[in-house]
Amino acid sequence: MRDSLPPGLVEPDAPRPLRIAMVSVHTSPLEQPGTGDAGGMNVYVLELSKALARRGAQVEIYTRATSSAQPKVTDAEPGIRVIHVSAGPYEGLDKNDLPGQLCAFAAGVLRAEAHRPEGWYDVLHTHYWLSGQVGWIAAERWDVPLVHTMHTMARVKNASLAPGDAPEPQGRIIGEEQVVAEADALVANTDQEAADLVRDYQADPALVRVVQPGVDLGVFAPPHGVTGPDECARQRAELREQLALPTDRRIVLFAGRVQLLKGPDVLVRALGERVWSEGDGQPPLLVVLGGASGRPTAVRELEALAYQEGVAAHVRVRPPVPQHALADYFRAADLVAVPSHSESFGLVAAEAQASGTPVVAAAVGGLCTVVEDGVSGVLVPDHEPETWALALKTILDDDELRARLAAGARRSATRFGWDRAADEMLDVYERARKHHVESRRA
Repeated sequence: MRDSLPPGLVEPDAPRPLRIAMVSVHTSPLEQPGTGDAGGMNVYVLELSKALARRGAQVEIYTRATSSAQPKVTDAEPGIRVIHVSAGPYEGLDKNDLPGQLCAFAAGVLRAEAHRPEGWYDVLHTHYWLSGQVGWIAAERWDVPLVHTMHTMARVKNASLAPGDAPEPQGRIIGEEQVVAEADALVANTDQEAADLVRDYQADPALVRVVQPGVDLGVFAPPHGVTGPDECARQRAELREQLALPTDRRIVLFAGRVQLLKGPDVLVRALGERVWSEGDGQPPLLVVLGGASGRPTAVRELEALAYQEGVAAHVRVRPPVPQHALADYFRAADLVAVPSHSESFGLVAAEAQASGTPVVAAAVGGLCTVVEDGVSGVLVPDHEPETWALALKTILDDDELRARLAAGARRSATRFGWDRAADEMLDVYERARKHHVESRRA
């Protein structure tokens, strides 16, 4: 009987938990999303790991150390360990500098695992192409299947660049092609991304699996106990007072990194369009919740653009906030805008909808899956400021339409859950293990 065993021992035939190594080179799941290189991928890695741990798996996440003060190992949650690997200078390295540190990072990963018994990990799951390059080496060394999630793809991004944005280099494209060729399974966020993998990277369709990311439906949820429009308005006003936001203005929220790819400049320019002269005669207040990414001056450049457009009084930029506070901002806004030029999924849109707030999003990539056009929000066909101004104004001026979209947003969000994502990912891991064994026999 289990109760008669000495402490710390279990029956010899008790199955051991699935051991998963994850690699996220350029950004730690412990970083605050919304600035630098931290974004939806951080949330993805941590929330997926939590859901896998709830199913009994043990997850260890390797990421690059960015401070000498970081502990080498952090127990982030029960069953989840984050391992900070030293590779290059702690600070001052841009993401584009990291390819030169992949050898050092791979050596650190192998060194960290070297003291373990042979066959410690069951599967290796890498995120973004930099991690895939490291995973290619580690998977060979450990003789485990390599599962890879692209998150973004250079060829897809380059096909829809924002004006003035620099294309992804050829070196990244080659690196992505190599990872696709070596992986035992490729995870796509949407059917569209799966098709992109096959078309643009010649991925084997049999190895591509679609697993939609989830949303923490406990954190991102409508105000509790709201039963009608009057109660909804009262709750929104209370939240705005707590967040030091005006209660007498329409508010559009942008949450994400301030960079050309995410398109906050599209919203600033939209505020300067003539369509706002009708009705109350002024555009809504645009709240930008995020920090600079790519260029340290990105926030100042956005504020300068607002001044040039004559709408500086209608734009407020605030730093990114933790998830529970982000949910409050979503609930306090009339609309959430996602004008990205490229998105593999669009986690902000899914989280906003789960919070009961309609989304106006660019009709690109995964946003076409997350936002149900005319049901949970509106998809905008281009990035022209006038088009965006008209789309925003149409919804902001129509209380009935906005209420209908809000209800649709809440229903739509139930499609996305991390527990479902974890169950599907476990199936991907099992398929990858079988493919790995079969490929070794071939």
